[in-house]
Amino acid sequence: MLNALQVVTIVIVGVMVGVEFSVPVFSNPILNALPGDNGLRARTHGARVGGAVMPFWYITSLVLVGIWAGAEWHHDGTGLVVTAGALLIVSVLLSVLVLVPINNRVKAWTTDSRPADWTEQLRRWDRWHYLRVAVIVAAFTFLAAALV
Repeated sequence: MLNALQVVTIVIVGVMVGVEFSVPVFSNPILNALPGDNGLRARTHGARVGGAVMPFWYITSLVLVGIWAGAEWHHDGTGLVVTAGALLIVSVLLSVLVLVPINNRVKAWTTDSRPADWTEQLRRWDRWHYLRVAVIVAAFTFLAAALV
């Protein structure tokens, strides 16, 4: 049963990391290169979709890591799992305190109602998102290391 929990946790966290990694590396550069306001429209839609899905994904990942840590509390590798959990907590705090407020503004924008500093707000979100990606990649790495 513990092996199944570990596999499910690794897969869920790993796919989340892949999705979040793809945003700054692939999606946003493509969207930013679209002509006219198409990139802005796509990013506002992405803010709505991501804002609806990602909270559940982050919380599910954190809960699974917590269950994993509790299930093998006295085994080798538990410190790595706990460290991964702590990093996921940091990513959630970073999201709630910095990224979500920006995202909530972005998802309400239209081409007619965007603020004058909209590009700077998008760049700020991108910079913070890079940090979040680094944190969740580290968490994923600790989880993978806990298996060996």
